[in-house]
Formats: sequence, C-alpha cells, structure tokens
Amino acid sequence: MATDYGQDYGYDSGLGFPEGGRRHRLPAPLRAPFEGRSWREFGYVLLSLPISILLFTYAVTMVSIGAGLLVTFLGIPVLAAGLAGCRGLGALERARARAMLGLEVADPEPLRMKKQGFMAWMGAVLKSGTSWRTLLYSVLQLPWSVFSFVVAVNFWVYGWAALTYPLWFWLFPLYGGQDGLQLYGDETHHIYLDNPFEIGVTALVGLLFTLATPWIVRALTMVDRLLVHGLLGPSQLATRVVELESDRGVVVDTAAADLRRIERDLHDGAQARLVALAMDLGLAKEKLTEDPEAAARMVDDAHGEVKTALQELRDLARGIHPAVLTDRGLDAALSAVSSRCTVPVQVEVDLPARPAPAIEGIAYFTVSELLQNISKHSRATWAGVDVWRVENRLMLQVVDNGVGGASASGGSGLAGLAERLDAVDGILVVDSPVGGPTRVTAELPWRGERV
Repeated sequence: MATDYGQDYGYDSGLGFPEGGRRHRLPAPLRAPFEGRSWREFGYVLLSLPISILLFTYAVTMVSIGAGLLVTFLGIPVLAAGLAGCRGLGALERARARAMLGLEVADPEPLRMKKQGFMAWMGAVLKSGTSWRTLLYSVLQLPWSVFSFVVAVNFWVYGWAALTYPLWFWLFPLYGGQDGLQLYGDETHHIYLDNPFEIGVTALVGLLFTLATPWIVRALTMVDRLLVHGLLGPSQLATRVVELESDRGVVVDTAAADLRRIERDLHDGAQARLVALAMDLGLAKEKLTEDPEAAARMVDDAHGEVKTALQELRDLARGIHPAVLTDRGLDAALSAVSSRCTVPVQVEVDLPARPAPAIEGIAYFTVSELLQNISKHSRATWAGVDVWRVENRLMLQVVDNGVGGASASGGSGLAGLAERLDAVDGILVVDSPVGGPTRVTAELPWRGERV
C-alpha cells in the first residue's frame, strides 16, 4: 500500500498546516514556492532525467543482448541477470520516491523458488511479474522524465527570472537609437521593458508563473507516484493472495478453536452428566426390588439430570448455530440472545432481506460475544443493538452505558473477534473511552441475498 504523507512536508491539500502542526497565516498558494516539499519535488524531477537515461540504457542494452543471445544458452542467463538488475534499480527508485516525495511503497513479493540453485533462481526471475514490471518502468520513465524535466525547468526558470527582473534588468546594454535610449535590440525588434510599468508587468507575470509552478510540478510528480506505485510496488493480485492466505489461516485457527471448545463443553458438561446419569440409573435398577422408594428417588434425581443435560446441549447447539437464526433470521435470533443478557437490551434490525448464511452466522456470533462482554465486564444498566444495511455492507452496532475501557488490542477477546471479521473482509471498530459509553461497530460484506 502506498501512503503519501505530504503533511510532513509542510502542507497537505492546502489546509494551511505547516510542519509541527502550527497553522500558517499565509495561504498555501503563496507559501508553495518556498515550501521544502516544492523544492524536493522539483529536485525529484531534475534527478529523474539522468536516472531515467541510466535505467533506459541499462534495460534496453541487457534485454537486447539477452534476446540476441537466445539462440544460444547464454541468452537466458543474460536476460535473467538484466531483469535482476532492474529489480535492484527499482529498489533504489522506491527509496528515492520515499525520501523526496514522501511516498511509501511496500517492497514487491520476493522470488518464489521451489528449489535452491542457479537454475531455480533464473527461472524465478524470468517468471516473476515484478521483474517485468520493473523493466517496463525503466522504459516508460525516460519519455515521461524528459517531458516533466522540460516543463518544470522552463516554468521554474522563466517564473523566477521574470519575478526578479526588476533586480537585474539594468544588466542589458543600452544604446542610442532613432527612438532614443533603448534596451538591447536590433533593426527589426526592440525590447521595451525599461520603464516602471513594463518592469512591473513583467514581475507580475513572473509572480504568477512562480506561484503556479509548484502545483504544476506537483501534478507532474503525481504521474511519477503512479508509476512507482503501479510498477515498482507489489502487484494487487499478489497482495490479495497474501491476504487470502492469512485469512485462511485465521479461519482454520478459529474453526479449530471452536472444535476444541465444543469438545471441552461436551466432555466437561453434557458427557459428564450423562455418565453420572447412567450410573444413577444403574443403582436405581439394583435397588428397584430391594428398596422401591429409594429407587424412585434416584430415578427422580436422574430425571432432573436429564433436563439439565438437555439444557446444556441446547445451549451448546445455540452457541454453534441456533435454530431460530436458520428459521427466522437475525431479528428473531438477536432478540433471543438479547433476552439472556444481564442488562436490558434494545434491538433494532432494519434489513430489506437476509444476508448470506455465513455472514448471518458471523453477525449473530459477533453480537452474542459483545453482549456477553457487556454482561461480564461493562457494569452497564442499558445496551442497544442496531443492525442495518448500507449498499453491499452489513452494519452492526452495539452500545452500552458502562464504565468503558474496552480495547481490541492483542490478546483480548475483541482482538479475536476482529480477526474473525477480518477473515471475511469485515471491520471491527471499538470506541470505548474510560468512563464510557462504549460503542462497537462491525462491518461485514453482504455477500448476496436469499429469500
């Protein structure tokens, strides 16, 4: 991801905030010619011309030699070496853009080699999209840098020259002609810029050029930013693959944790009660003939254990995926889970249709976890749940008037909840100042509808 932190260079978007956060009294257009950012961008344009010549020469030379030698075995190693050199030059260009333009571009994906050795390295370089994008950058940078160099230098030089004209116009030689004393000229053309009005107009035009030049240079460097970001940074496809791999790991870990939780709950809860129930029924069976009254009492106790075990199994099933969610949707399911909260909860669900089943389950789990946190930690007297849809996103918001201080930092339950949402391209935002109130907002993809 590329980040342009132009505010570090004096101003950003013309808001008038200088370095250090103090407000300037001078408007941004008048400050621009003297800002450090403007001079750094101008320096970037000046350096781009010789550097682009070097990049273009290297890229064309190496590719030409490599392509010409493809009829022999030497062509492939030469071409691979040329592409590897382009990758190295691309790293220097990213560093230059970072230092002079304030543009942060992540390093592209590294070479993926299934085996070790020169042949594996050579194949990885040739198959890497980063190598060919860097080569393309080396070729495209030259014509653009020539254009931007000419435009920037002409505007900068002519602007400052005209602006400072009153300071140096006297350097022109004067001579006596038929029209009197004039600035340097010849028989067909004369320069009449020697009276106060003409000198003032010249300086005014120079001022306009000088004020406009930083913004013109900024527009030129925007193209450089796009080139660096698009061709020298990681590809969007590779970035997405990395994100999906990370999300897949989170999903797998979450599923494994859920399975361990279910196994633990079954083992420590319902299974233990059923084992005790079997033992009680066995004892009751033995006492049935000897002491019917004692056997009856034991059967009655076992009946109570059966009810308790059924309730635990029902709670466990509800924690996995409640039947009311499948049958009646989020509105009824959230109303049911809210009724078990220790504080009064107001539920508002405004959905035109039901989201995808997986998203619906995650939304239910999210609200359930947040309400459990309110019951255990918030010391609140009131809570609210609001669910609505914005375009193709499902929005959830849970608020309470508790003591606040909730955080999604690493290791907390909210952090695990944020990871689960992130696995499906969701977002969790926690606003919980100390003293309250707490407002937790979750955003999930809609992922289609069902009737």
